[in-house]
Amino acid sequence: MGRRILVVEDDDGIAVPLLRTLDREGYVVERVAEGAAALERADADVDLVVLDLGLPDMDGLDVCRRLREQDFTGGIVILTARDGELDRVVGLDVGADDYIAKPFALAELLARLRALLRRAGAASTASAPAGEADAEPATPEMTALVVDVDARRALAGGHELPLSTKEFDLLSRLDARRGAVVTRERLMDEVWDENWFGSTKTLDVTIARLRQKLEESGAAVRITTLRGVGFRLDEGARDA
Repeated sequence: MGRRILVVEDDDGIAVPLLRTLDREGYVVERVAEGAAALERADADVDLVVLDLGLPDMDGLDVCRRLREQDFTGGIVILTARDGELDRVVGLDVGADDYIAKPFALAELLARLRALLRRAGAASTASAPAGEADAEPATPEMTALVVDVDARRALAGGHELPLSTKEFDLLSRLDARRGAVVTRERLMDEVWDENWFGSTKTLDVTIARLRQKLEESGAAVRITTLRGVGFRLDEGARDA
């Protein structure tokens, strides 16, 4: 079965051609026209939400925030007619993985969706050899944080962290080089790739969300910022 995409858009002029295109690409697509319906429908079966900000019953930013609060970990791509970097940064701050401004070309939107779904599915569909799988993941005895790339799960004290696609991608790359600096350029290239045309502030916003979730989980690690260079995942909780 194809990947499942929930389109949250009340404008038929945008939704109908988008649904037709996604269906032709092999995705399983469902559409709702209101934020309340999106909050009810978005569950573990949905891989990605395409979310319009201008919904009739509630602001799309509130929908995005509440999706993350109810632990939706799939991708969220915002469609917005609003102009200005502030709105885009706010959208990323409340949990969106990407945004695209209206009017947009369907080819560009498809490229963004494919990139996001590819990153979400690559690790979960990979099957590591038996010996390798035992050697790579950290163990609870080594640290309170365990990042299982193959299962796309991050555990702190045995409890899974509710991470979005981009948050997990960032954490897995920092964890793979724990104690070493990973440059901003490398993170942007590997997590957002060549299909990203927006501001690099999205990296800082996503790091901030990830840092907060790590602190709230009690994980014995901290993300250290090296201004103008990059980020490092260090052992030990952040000082109070």
